Amino acid sequence: MARKKTSIAAEAPLRPAEPSPHWSALREGDRVTVRLSPGFETGGRVSAVMPDRTAVWVDLDGGRGRTLLHCSDGVDILPA
Repeated sequence: MARKKTSIAAEAPLRPAEPSPHWSALREGDRVTVRLSPGFETGGRVSAVMPDRTAVWVDLDGGRGRTLLHCSDGVDILPA
């Protein structure tokens, strides 16, 4: 038997979708430090930046692959 579904989801996004001001200075080929959470960071190189600067592709050091980071992910991308 199906139950009636109610949706009481918030209309606003969980995190703001505005990039940090320093994301606007990122360019393809830049060396960066990616801070995922306090105490955990890794290095890499920017491989692509979206035109609106809300998402950045980073090739991680040590052969850990390429990752897409969005401004709402809660990560910091800092120049190295």
